[in-house]
Amino acid sequence: MSEAGRRVWTLVLVSVGLFMVVLDNLVVNVALPSIKNDFGASVQSLEWTVNAYVLAYGVLLLTGAALGDRFGRRRMFVTGISLFTLASAGAALAPSADLLIVARALQGAGAAIVTPLTLTLLASAYPPHKRGIALGVWSGISGIAVALGPLVGGAVIELASWHWIFWINVPIGLALAPLAASRLAESYGPKARLDLPGLGLASAGLFGVVFGLVRSQTEGWGSSEVIVSLAAGLALVGAFVAWELRTREPMLPMRFFANRSFAVTNVVSLAMYFGMFGSIFFLSQFIQNVLGNTPLEAGLKLLVWTGATMVVAPLAGIYSERIGSRPFMVAGLALQGIALGWLAAEASVSQSYLSMIAPFVLAGAGMALVFAPSASAILNSVRTEEAGKASGATNAIRELGGTFGIAILATVFSGSGGYTSPQAFVDGLVPALWVGTAVLVAGSLVAMLMPSGRSAREGAAEPAPALRPDAALSN
Repeated sequence: MSEAGRRVWTLVLVSVGLFMVVLDNLVVNVALPSIKNDFGASVQSLEWTVNAYVLAYGVLLLTGAALGDRFGRRRMFVTGISLFTLASAGAALAPSADLLIVARALQGAGAAIVTPLTLTLLASAYPPHKRGIALGVWSGISGIAVALGPLVGGAVIELASWHWIFWINVPIGLALAPLAASRLAESYGPKARLDLPGLGLASAGLFGVVFGLVRSQTEGWGSSEVIVSLAAGLALVGAFVAWELRTREPMLPMRFFANRSFAVTNVVSLAMYFGMFGSIFFLSQFIQNVLGNTPLEAGLKLLVWTGATMVVAPLAGIYSERIGSRPFMVAGLALQGIALGWLAAEASVSQSYLSMIAPFVLAGAGMALVFAPSASAILNSVRTEEAGKASGATNAIRELGGTFGIAILATVFSGSGGYTSPQAFVDGLVPALWVGTAVLVAGSLVAMLMPSGRSAREGAAEPAPALRPDAALSN
């Protein structure tokens, strides 16, 4: 196979893999009422149908990247797809809510292996000067999954049953795994022993933090369960950092964070996922609970938001390679902040959907301006063979941002309103959106610290000193 053909196959296969795991995470929320009716499930069981996936996914992202570096990125990508496919079949066949939760956790583990490796495999296949359009397509496919998630979920529930939101993954996975095994080139990270202490500390620490954030939505921030979980998780994350600073073969070199592009991009990503995904969680409910739409109608109306992401993302990927990531990231977060502030100012029980279209478009375009440029900035801030570690760290930080955003905004929402009436929902929604707006504006200010233009793209092109375990990549 020619090099050009291999690159095209790589782009197609990793994009389809990313599409599958992103789509599945979004369609489940729409199915929760149907799952409750079938199983007679409690509210806690329904929460864990979502949270089991989030927990396994957030905890294992760093592990998935490390396993790919050690045992082969193609091999682990195929393994992740296979696990995700088998778990999807298990979820579709689950005879009880408890077994559905187990299957969802296994899905999250498979997705945690697949997600960081999609970016690593792209970095291995495309040289830096050709990555722009590839990253744009990769981001656009992710945008399509985000766009179709609520729509597919609503359509499947109305036309068939909730089981089919899981069955649709099975034929995709059965086709994707053998194609990936035969068409992707194998690649590895730096030859080193697997950092087992680092894996253990990172996994346990992230588990504590994510579990605490997830449980805070039900138990409240003052709960001893939440406080102990967060404190233990943060302590273990601190121990992980200390270990990585002293070991000769770290799974996540701390010198990455000495690179201004890498550090700023991760703060920007955390801010975006905090503000936007925390807000989307409530806005999708607003369309149903206050405006009176069905899940399918809500999915269709959210296409305005997510469709803008799909259109703008490829263009942002192409042009960010030419002029640098900073202007796109600054503008993207600013547009998202403006959009959320607009929605907060207009929200009311008598609001029409038409008044939401313009801010939805702004929010979707703003997200698209960040996706591909931030991925490019991460890849350009480290050496190609270290892309797996960098991608795993960034995805874990993003996931924490989204989980933290939902938890914080849920607390703000509950403190000012609730689900007792449409007006109570609006009373909680408005301050929650203003908090999301503030975080996005702060992220836009942080994005201004990004190195500009060519200097940002050459941050990883350090000579021999960067090969030392203790060397810092800096701009």
